[in-house]
Amino acid sequence: MIDPRIYETFREIGEDLYAADMISSHGGNLSIRLGDRVIIKRRGAMLGRLKPHDLIETRLDKNDSGVVLASTELLVHRAIYLNTPALAVCHCHPRTAVAFSLSRDEIVPIDNEASYLLKKIPVVTEEFASGTPQMANKVAEAVKNYKIIMLRGHGSFATGQTLDEAFMWSTILEEACQIILAAKTINEPFKEYRAMSEAYSKF
Repeated sequence: MIDPRIYETFREIGEDLYAADMISSHGGNLSIRLGDRVIIKRRGAMLGRLKPHDLIETRLDKNDSGVVLASTELLVHRAIYLNTPALAVCHCHPRTAVAFSLSRDEIVPIDNEASYLLKKIPVVTEEFASGTPQMANKVAEAVKNYKIIMLRGHGSFATGQTLDEAFMWSTILEEACQIILAAKTINEPFKEYRAMSEAYSKF
């Protein structure tokens, strides 16, 4: 039985992700680590309309839930927990960030908040970009050094000590990408206002 407080957190953040256009109806995923256990969204469940039975609890090292419908991306969530101190993972499909991932190897914000909090966001490429050991290992390796990373053409993976924190990094990334896009649309000379901005791409 999943703690009702945990379910409420999943439900609220799932609703927020959908309301913010960060996922499609059945896209994205959330998970948390509790010791040697993982709680993750059930495969096919709608994050924007989560029900208590949509959360699956399993062991960190193997699936003992008795449920074959645990997320197809359980592999990558497990790899992140086994290789980082993260206690929560938010995976979503922020549209502007996904678009930028198709042409960039890293996303370097130009707004103040994302510049300060994220510095830059690496873009990882994997031919089989969903639910494979290769993808899981690449993502887990990348998030060792960053709060959030992009998987090219797929979406973002953010880590945190709580789901709220991982959700926050996800929204900051998408906002930063929307600001970059808006600045390109305005198409006026950029006036640098940040000290040491040239160092952001080196982090």
